[in-house]
Amino acid sequence: MKKILITACLAGLPLLSLAKLPALSDEAKAKAAEAAAKAAWAGKVDGYLLCKSLDKVAAGYYKNAKAAGKETKPPTATPPCADPGAFAYKPPEAAKPIEAAGAHSPAATAVSPPSTRQPDAVVNPAKKS
Repeated sequence: MKKILITACLAGLPLLSLAKLPALSDEAKAKAAEAAAKAAWAGKVDGYLLCKSLDKVAAGYYKNAKAAGKETKPPTATPPCADPGAFAYKPPEAAKPIEAAGAHSPAATAVSPPSTRQPDAVVNPAKKS
């Protein structure tokens, strides 16, 4: 009986992976975006620190080689180390709805009705065939 119960429990475990998680709230999405931005910035800082340390090691190598009278090849040209600066996160602005974006609205507020007092024949003369 015990073996059957254990087997049934183990057989039911894969069904748990099929369960859906609830959708993230806007606040959770914003926190995730900020965490991703901070992780990207931390990667840039790590790259900057690595670049500075490589420059320091290379300078020490050339200094010691010159003092020892060894012949060295010219260093490989590399871009200068770029300091990423302090972390600053600016959340992206929410997309405006189509109506708020002015996609369906006129460019300016109307100050007069769109019609005129002139007859249509004057405004749009008939084409002579």
